[in-house]
Amino acid sequence: MDVILIVDMQAGMLDGAPKHDLAGVVARINALTAMVRGSGGRAVWIRHCGRPGDGFEAGSPGWEFLPELVCAPEDIEVGKTLNDAYAGTGLAALLRDLTPSRVLVCGWATDFCVDSTVRSTVSHGFPTVVASDAHTLSDRPHLAAPAVIRHHNWLWGELIADPPVRVLPAAELLAEEAGTP
Repeated sequence: MDVILIVDMQAGMLDGAPKHDLAGVVARINALTAMVRGSGGRAVWIRHCGRPGDGFEAGSPGWEFLPELVCAPEDIEVGKTLNDAYAGTGLAALLRDLTPSRVLVCGWATDFCVDSTVRSTVSHGFPTVVASDAHTLSDRPHLAAPAVIRHHNWLWGELIADPPVRVLPAAELLAEEAGTP
């Protein structure tokens, strides 16, 4: 059984600079969550719970998941207050109970919360897969978003992990599930 972690895909992310290929990322996340659910797996929505007055304050409009995302009643939500979805949450225990054959990671922001969550997924011993085109961020002052994404996809694939982190485009993950080459 697969578990997919969807990190911080909330309305508050729309503030500030545009996010790279956001519509495409949302479409690929929807396809991947449908794939995981369709094979008996679970979707886990990671929700950043900000401080009072910030764009992700609990209950605020920015705290809500993007309306274009397809959430299902059986999906699980985990609230977090730090970049790492495991820090101070029950995510590790939840995943141990679910005993996934692999944990897929996607969401926002590539270089902060997604990166922290990928690394913690590896550190907690879960077989980790990153959907290379299902995470996003905005341009950084020193580097354009596509370069940040390419760098992190390369970096995650080079982490020392057993088993190694797999970094694949959503289309390849969907094709694997469908049994097509």
